[in-house]
Amino acid sequence: MVGGFQGRDITERAHCPFCGLQVDQPKELQTRMPHEMPVGRCECGAVYAYDATGHNLGMAMIEALVFGCKGDWDLAWSLLPEEDYLERQVDHYDLETHLVIPRGVYEGRRVAGTLYFIRLHRDIREVTDEGAKRWLEQATPVSKGSAVRAGGKKAFTKRQVEALVRDYKVAALTRMAGHDKRIIRDLQRLIYSVDKQLRWRATDLLGKTSAVIAEADPGAISKLLQRLFTAVADTAASSWGCLDAIGEIIGNSPEQFAGYAPQLYQFASDRELLPEVLRALGRIGESKPELIRNKAFYFIPLLSDANAEIRGYAAILLGNLRAHEAREDLERLIEDSERIEVYIHGSVKSQSIGQLASNALEKL
Repeated sequence: MVGGFQGRDITERAHCPFCGLQVDQPKELQTRMPHEMPVGRCECGAVYAYDATGHNLGMAMIEALVFGCKGDWDLAWSLLPEEDYLERQVDHYDLETHLVIPRGVYEGRRVAGTLYFIRLHRDIREVTDEGAKRWLEQATPVSKGSAVRAGGKKAFTKRQVEALVRDYKVAALTRMAGHDKRIIRDLQRLIYSVDKQLRWRATDLLGKTSAVIAEADPGAISKLLQRLFTAVADTAASSWGCLDAIGEIIGNSPEQFAGYAPQLYQFASDRELLPEVLRALGRIGESKPELIRNKAFYFIPLLSDANAEIRGYAAILLGNLRAHEAREDLERLIEDSERIEVYIHGSVKSQSIGQLASNALEKL
């Protein structure tokens, strides 16, 4: 049997994995949306995106999902797999011949392309399907010199990641992380932003995406943590956002990265870094207070510090640690009207020290 096929390339027609019908070659959309991958649609209503490398499946999923939602990003990110749509993929797809090559090699060429299929549930398709069809009617075949055809385009651009961070699209970014861990590099770049809200959102989302990646590759996140600690220790380098990012990463995955928490204490003696250290510890304390509960007495004196940020972030930390021994000191701050900025669920808000002390007392 093997000898009969020796020297021959085995091929199959490209079919929809949902209904079995043959599908057309994917095309490039002529829209202003940031689509980088060709897309297509099956007669059954399933849509698909073409990833030339087979390694950018996170972006392929997003391209197909957004295309299926006729470009409505807000709708796309509100949908949940299985509950709102189904996913399938066809591997070893060759755009040039529009064939599936099960062995992954055709006429001496390696074929690694993937068609990533999404089929929205019927009630959603009834709203979006006509829009997707109209988009496809204006699409054009992928040109022979296209970087998309050759697999030369990146899974996602820095600009796309930044836009998702600015819009605080948690679901989109965590799904991308599930398919491509390289997203942490683009998120890490944003933690140095001078835009405080963008910076804090980036650290928040770096923590959330790291938790997804750590499920499959904890070593990659350990290396990230080591790089962040090194950046803080290197006085010649800007460490904006690094301590907050460390707190978010440990806070989102305390069981895996609890061992890194004690390293934060070494930076507490630096007055300039102390507010960031307190924020990072506060985030860890919110997630798993027992990790640092035995250090609470070190932070109580900080409630009397002359620096409002230090008082405020110490109050948040002690509240998260349920530090009953800090009650009297927190009560003395109730009338403190100085205000600091705090990050809450994607937004930077101004709150008085008194408000923060009251919130902490409610947790005791």
